[in-house]
Amino acid sequence: MSIDCQSKQQTLRANGTLNPHPDKISDSLFRGADFFDACDLLQVKYEMLRRVDAEGWSVTRAADVFGVSRPAFYQARTAFDQNGLWGLIPKKRGPKEAYKLSAEVMSVVLQLLHTTPQLATNQLAQHIQAHFGLVVHPRSIERALERQEKKRKDKTW
Repeated sequence: MSIDCQSKQQTLRANGTLNPHPDKISDSLFRGADFFDACDLLQVKYEMLRRVDAEGWSVTRAADVFGVSRPAFYQARTAFDQNGLWGLIPKKRGPKEAYKLSAEVMSVVLQLLHTTPQLATNQLAQHIQAHFGLVVHPRSIERALERQEKKRKDKTW
């Protein structure tokens, strides 16, 4: 079976599971084999955990062979124990929600636009500052409105 490696790496990157350091893996299964892929972070983490649990490797040896720190091993183990394979998928970094343009603020913005659709984003920014005491750039409001519109369209499918 032939696998398009470039296509697979693009998919792994898009899913957040592309191993940034495949060269650090010295496990023999990941050298030259078609099935085991050092670029597949999910597969690497699972095999690291399996080596310890099923084959009795020490945590130190597994961490060394798979190119991670011991704390990273224990984080992977905890994530796997709590959530199975899903837990081994890296979480999205950064803020999980808007800091200034919270759901409450966006609700007010949408109400304003519903009653007065001709309001410009700089006017909305002034209203937000007066109402909530938050300084928000008009472009941030535009992006938030675009996200709201995208979510609305996605729900209609």
